[in-house]
Amino acid sequence: MKYKRILLKLSGEALMGSQNYGIDPVRLKEYAQEIKKVASQGVQIGIVIGGGNIFRGMQGASQGMDRVQGDYMGMLATVINGLAIQGALEAEGMQTRLQTAVDMIRIAEPYIKRKAIRHLEKGRIVIFSAGTGNPFFTTDTAATLRAIEIEADAILKGTRVDGIYTADPEKDPTAVKFQTITYDELYTRGLKIMDKTAYALSQDNKMPIVVFDMNKQGNLYEVCMGNPDVGTLVVEKK
Repeated sequence: MKYKRILLKLSGEALMGSQNYGIDPVRLKEYAQEIKKVASQGVQIGIVIGGGNIFRGMQGASQGMDRVQGDYMGMLATVINGLAIQGALEAEGMQTRLQTAVDMIRIAEPYIKRKAIRHLEKGRIVIFSAGTGNPFFTTDTAATLRAIEIEADAILKGTRVDGIYTADPEKDPTAVKFQTITYDELYTRGLKIMDKTAYALSQDNKMPIVVFDMNKQGNLYEVCMGNPDVGTLVVEKK
């Protein structure tokens, strides 16, 4: 395996499957099976999931809600998704720990870096929820922060698109996929794969990012194997 310790970033919307909102049990099970396949090879896995399938803080703010209040609601949505993926992974026989950036002692451990790393070393999958615990920060930023803190080899950003393109491939059929791209190229081309804070953190700490299609069976395994044909690798320099 190319990567021994990864931070897998999933969007909340990915858990909807074919539904318009909420959590699709079929998609949840598929993800759990894909993660199990990688974990069985000894890869240490941390997971951050968004909450967009349940609630988005910025969307609430655009409708007149207080932004801070909305962001905290979004954090709670990520905890719900974290509990869901935890249950699905444990149903597949995996050992897990759910940690939250906002204390919820009855359902999860508080986030502690040393504890998280110890869990990973013991082969447990650690799910990081409630973002950074602060409003105005996205789950992309939370994923980057946690990846740096647990000293992951890379951030694997699972999406519904099989990499980074010159334009949105769902809208522009002439869009060309990048196999490798630098942070500077992303800025220059205005390609918004993650928010600027997450990019800056990743670039400053030389954290590689792989953007790939999580919905295609076997892709997560291939990325961890280092298959250059799956996804797009974001690096400091080519």
